Amino acid sequence: MRGQGAALLLFVMTLGHPAPAQDAPLGVGQSEILVLDPDRLFVETQVGQRLTEQYQAERDALIASNRELEADLRAEEQALTTSRKTMTAPEFRAAADAFDAKVRAIRAENERKARDLERGRELAPLTLMRMAEPVLVQVMRDTGGKIILDNRQVLLRVDTIDITDLTIARIDARIGDGSQELPQEDAGGETQQTAPDDAQPVAPDPAE
Repeated sequence: MRGQGAALLLFVMTLGHPAPAQDAPLGVGQSEILVLDPDRLFVETQVGQRLTEQYQAERDALIASNRELEADLRAEEQALTTSRKTMTAPEFRAAADAFDAKVRAIRAENERKARDLERGRELAPLTLMRMAEPVLVQVMRDTGGKIILDNRQVLLRVDTIDITDLTIARIDARIGDGSQELPQEDAGGETQQTAPDDAQPVAPDPAE
């Protein structure tokens, strides 16, 4: 889950007319450079924990389904083998070919489900960051921040503020586990972007 989060973990304020400075939250000072720990954000927020639990539940269900299908196929294969003595060679060949095609179709479907499940796991941090975007923007305003850096990409910290604890607390307070967060759609049925105009996620370098 580490690589996918980078695209949304660096924000830059592009205010045409900066808003008046606000008092910083208790325990947090003022700094233009802010640092965030994305791993802790995912592990410790209620949203991240729910997404992790959801993935694990879906994974367990898929494993259980695969085991049941495997048992059914073994029984069907055994039944086909047993009935071979009562079938002509062409009949058995047709039945065996149909069974092989069924096995291949089931395997392909299960592989697709596994890929979809893993892709969902990989995108979970991005889902969290999209939901948390308004919170991050407000933290930037409260601290006078102009940029939020992924702490994994920061070697030295001078005049920076780590906003991880504050952000976790605010996400939990505002979003909870995120189960009630629904995408906003316009009249054309397309999902609208909820990011404020004065905060832009900076795309990662394609070469990275």
